[in-house]
Amino acid sequence: MEKDVVDIYGESLDIVEAEFINIKQSTVRSVDGGHIELQQVGALSIDGERIEGTQGAVGLVKGNSINLNQTFSGVSAGTNVNLNFSLAPVAVSTEEMEVNKSAAGILAAKNINATNSTSILMIGNNVSGNITTLLDWRSALAIGAVAGGVFGLLTLFRKR
Repeated sequence: MEKDVVDIYGESLDIVEAEFINIKQSTVRSVDGGHIELQQVGALSIDGERIEGTQGAVGLVKGNSINLNQTFSGVSAGTNVNLNFSLAPVAVSTEEMEVNKSAAGILAAKNINATNSTSILMIGNNVSGNITTLLDWRSALAIGAVAGGVFGLLTLFRKR
């Protein structure tokens, strides 16, 4: 049985689907596969079992095992997420998250292990390592309550 393998270099594509995908220096709208390797790729969405990205930009990454190195990803969602020198406004993991010298907006995982990283809001059962977080769950709840009260007060005044 022949394996479904796709190698792409320097192209602009719409949709790529295969079991093993290796893309370098390209732009792709959507990638769907089993094992996906990306180097210097701009993509809108990626869905796969094992995803490895280096020096790229991705809108949405969804997979079982995600490993991003020097990559921007809008939303990263997976079972195990590993961010190295990356930027992720939203990163969600159902099990393990490793964050190494990265910046994140919202981190959510069962277990978070961070090294010299920053985040705005972090939600996790077990958090270990050196991470600077702007808000914890109590601060976020207080800010949400104040914003809701101000919004409710403004809507009352606007009706009159």
